[in-house]
Amino acid sequence: MFGRLMPTEGKFFELFNQHADLCVKGAKEMVSLMTNFDDLEIRVHAIEGLEKEADKVTHATIEMLHKTFITPIDRDDIHQLITRMDDILDLLEDAAQTISLYDIKVVTPEAKRLAELCLACAEKVKLAVALLHNMDNSRQILEYCNEIDRLESDADHVMRAAMSKLFRDEPDVRTLIKLKAIYEILETVTDRCEDVANIIEGIIVENA
Repeated sequence: MFGRLMPTEGKFFELFNQHADLCVKGAKEMVSLMTNFDDLEIRVHAIEGLEKEADKVTHATIEMLHKTFITPIDRDDIHQLITRMDDILDLLEDAAQTISLYDIKVVTPEAKRLAELCLACAEKVKLAVALLHNMDNSRQILEYCNEIDRLESDADHVMRAAMSKLFRDEPDVRTLIKLKAIYEILETVTDRCEDVANIIEGIIVENA
């Protein structure tokens, strides 16, 4: 009788998948924004909307965590995973709002490339999270995590090259400051994706 009354696993993996899908959508909007500034405010608004949806998923996950007696994976892992995933969309929103607030008129190839790497990382996060419900998928999950690590390294290289070019060639100090901020936020998105990959790798080690 007591056992039947206690909540068990909950729909944690479903919530992870929902959040990962929102991260990919947000990253796609960022790439579109970097491709064409003509509809800047529409893209910014779209990313803000996705971030709010993701917040709701995060809150639902944490609320379920508080109510669930038996969880499918470690409670701390669940909390860390959803929190780090939420950071991804928070940063994408920061980047979009910064572009709008700084009134940036022209995108650089480096900023666009960083946005594309953010999308690639988010897509790999989504693929890894989708398999997390079954530890038989551990090998494939770890492959996706390795790909995220590689993409984050690529973003580091793009970031360093972009900064070097910016400080070498950009004569306007205000433009330099604006672009530097955008580069840093976008590169940090890939860092958070790598954090998610590290958490997933830890889950695999603990449960496989």
